[in-house]
Amino acid sequence: MTSKVNPGDRIAKILSRKGIASRRGAEKLILEGRVKVNGIIIDSPALNLTDKDMIMVDGNLVGEQEPTRIWRYHKPLNLITSTKDDKGRTTVFESLPKSMPKVMSVGRLDINSEGLLLLTNDGALKRILELPSTGWVRKYRVRVQGRPTENTFKRLRTGMKVGADIFRPMEVTIDRQQGANAWLTIGLREGKNREIRRALEEIGLRVSRLIRISYGPFQLLDMGPGEIDEVKKRVMRDQLGELLPELTSK
Repeated sequence: MTSKVNPGDRIAKILSRKGIASRRGAEKLILEGRVKVNGIIIDSPALNLTDKDMIMVDGNLVGEQEPTRIWRYHKPLNLITSTKDDKGRTTVFESLPKSMPKVMSVGRLDINSEGLLLLTNDGALKRILELPSTGWVRKYRVRVQGRPTENTFKRLRTGMKVGADIFRPMEVTIDRQQGANAWLTIGLREGKNREIRRALEEIGLRVSRLIRISYGPFQLLDMGPGEIDEVKKRVMRDQLGELLPELTSK
């Protein structure tokens, strides 16, 4: 069944739901005069539309919302998680198969981090999955230089302030000591910029490798760097139904 725009939806919400841009990005497109509704350029996002209205962005007709889809992607090192980079570095989106539709990343992984990155064609789903209130734990395998003990991670486990940022309590497990390095598993429910690296540096540990192994119920498992796998609709409904009930009707 094809999803339709509900009567009275704001245009920024509609454009976000269709994967054109985030709500803030959609508002920017409107203010730049790049959006037409029924052939007329609009200059304000304070506009409610129905599925009978025709929307164009940059001269391209915005079609009906595609069914929500989500992919697991093993992000390799040295890729930027953004649509473009002013330094000319390769982005995640440039590395995806040409057959992929337009997608957005759920959260980010910095250029020196690797592992599971969720991709979706649904802007609303992206925002929901990024919210700390969703409650999903993001787990990482982390290699640090040094010989930490359980007491080393007291501040991480109780929450800490680094600079102007307050980091919520993290789950920290020491997996094994390997020579001069230790492997840890760290879980957190939100991801501020370089949060794990900054928190560990604050307690005197330098990260030499960081791999995201899960995001909520979705796991990296044995996927190799650069591999991508679409989540089956049945699995998606089972895992996301309570967060986004309309998925169950697609």
